[in-house]
Amino acid sequence: MNILLTGGAGYIGSHTAVVLSQAGHEVVLLDNFCNSQKSVLGRLQKILDKVLPCVEADVRDTALVAKTLQDYKIDAVIHFAGLKAVGESVEKPIEYYANNVQGTISLLEAMKSANVKTLVFSSSATVYGNPQYLPIDENHPISATNAYGRSKLHIEEMLKDIAISNSEWKIICLRYFNPVGAHESGLIGEDPNGLPNNLMPCIAHVAVGKFPYLKIYGNDYPTIDGTGVRDYIHVMDLADGHLAALAYVRNHKGWVAVNIGTGHGASVLDIISTYEFVSGQEIIFQIEGRRNGDIASCYAKVDKARNLLGWQAKYNLEKMCSSSWLWQNFSNKA
Repeated sequence: MNILLTGGAGYIGSHTAVVLSQAGHEVVLLDNFCNSQKSVLGRLQKILDKVLPCVEADVRDTALVAKTLQDYKIDAVIHFAGLKAVGESVEKPIEYYANNVQGTISLLEAMKSANVKTLVFSSSATVYGNPQYLPIDENHPISATNAYGRSKLHIEEMLKDIAISNSEWKIICLRYFNPVGAHESGLIGEDPNGLPNNLMPCIAHVAVGKFPYLKIYGNDYPTIDGTGVRDYIHVMDLADGHLAALAYVRNHKGWVAVNIGTGHGASVLDIISTYEFVSGQEIIFQIEGRRNGDIASCYAKVDKARNLLGWQAKYNLEKMCSSSWLWQNFSNKA
């Protein structure tokens, strides 16, 4: 298949590009590089031993997206493009709705004009809001506590309406939990512009001396060690999940949502101790007060992914941390 990856040069997009390309698909990237690096294109070429076409564009440029779909004879789209920092979304809601919701509307208009009706959407576990029970399955009530989560929720609702309005659409929403780690080559990994927002890149920055210490927000939660527990998933497992989702959705009309996680949680202190083990570096940390909106535990029920897609995560926490450490050493020297 010919597949367009919006936001394809980003963290999850670049790893998915590798998996799809190695599976025999023809991959085209579209990215405006607002939160990714152009250097990833050369690193992808090293991994794949070929150049992936990349269109530098904002997904809100409907005409250019439509032209890209037509020029490359695209069969399906995987939509990664969008802003994704929860804290930033509270400060900049207009930017989040413009990039995420308006951007998706633009993409859908382009897809409609090009008669491309197969879509895998990069959604998020934030659509579940504060967990009412654990593990979280796809029937859990939907809500959102911040602009980022609401943008994903709005998009899911739009996609559901579109699938109802026209039976030719084939749409799957993958609700990610917490992607971490990097490709085994160490050539690509999580590389945000500016300061990282996520836990593991912050730990990696402490390990290489970029940060003096790690801030842990709260150690008095009702968890095994008092720190927050999350469902961390290796980014290559997540990339494989997109390959499985694409295989499913191309043969199934309508709309469906599927959790992508490991099915169990790890605490902040679990991550720190594992990272210390694989890196041989001490991770100095400081306990801070809880952040508003943070919750004690969040992890997925993943039976639907296994039953529907034939997919399940295979990498453990040690592999997540060791691949992150390999990437951090590469990026620190680059």
